[in-house]
Amino acid sequence: MSEMRAIGTSGLRTPRLVLGGNVFGWNVGEADAPTILERFIEAGGTMIDSADVYSAWIPGHAGGESESAIGAWLKQRGRRDDVLLATKVGMLPGEGGTGLKPARIAAAADASLKRLGVDRIDLYYAHQDDSETPIEEVLGAFGRLVEAGKVGAIGASNFTAARLKESLEISAAHGLPAYSVLQPELNLVKRAGFAGALQQLCIDRDIGVLPYFGLASGFLTGKYRSAADAAKSARGGKAASYLDDRGVRILAAMDDVAAETGATLAQIALAWNAAQPGVTAPIASATDVAQLEELLGAMDLDLDADQLARLDAASLR
Repeated sequence: MSEMRAIGTSGLRTPRLVLGGNVFGWNVGEADAPTILERFIEAGGTMIDSADVYSAWIPGHAGGESESAIGAWLKQRGRRDDVLLATKVGMLPGEGGTGLKPARIAAAADASLKRLGVDRIDLYYAHQDDSETPIEEVLGAFGRLVEAGKVGAIGASNFTAARLKESLEISAAHGLPAYSVLQPELNLVKRAGFAGALQQLCIDRDIGVLPYFGLASGFLTGKYRSAADAAKSARGGKAASYLDDRGVRILAAMDDVAAETGATLAQIALAWNAAQPGVTAPIASATDVAQLEELLGAMDLDLDADQLARLDAASLR
């Protein structure tokens, strides 16, 4: 049985992997999504991470495609209790306005609930900060959803340490629900945004941390090692941007750890992520069952102190 970790003070628990839902309704078709989702839960996974904006970036899509695909699977399986659903508001404009305006939060939550086919979102995130809407109003809107039983816990994604701290202080001062989870970007290539004040704040306040982009757009799988490799996929351009001396050094250190452990680079990248102080579990997505099986291997992979230190040394600038 995989280790289960408490997600901060949210009351929720997860093994060391959360399944990213950004691919559902995008590059995972309707027929394949249920197989991936069901296998994840069968293997001991608990949380599926989505957002209302997934996948509005695709021509002809309006957002909500991921939630709809997850909702169709839930309806098909006829069982909800063993699944934790996380989704987000704040990037997709629509009824009620934009950003984190209270009317937008209320309307977006109802729309997400309808697409998911459930009466409660276990973890509802502010997808990004909204400096134009007073924090008290944002938290008040989330509070009304919690009181109505539509939302369990609330989280913040892409927040700075200063804004997260201010939000926590306002929650305490006004008796409003507090963010109990943070979703930042974190991986061996991009770690500066979380390291330091933000990481320490999460440790000090017992905020669960569920980082995204744990595989750095596929770069940390070892798939992209040259400009020629980058041309092989749509994500190759972004991955190629990491192919500098530091990127090559990181891959070399990962190759050494792979030789010692027998683990794949993807598993090593996610295990490193889960071992960082304050981190609960990384989020990663899979486009087929074979890819998911590889990711599942990270849930029980423990890197020793020397291996973690070598990966850290390679990734520091």
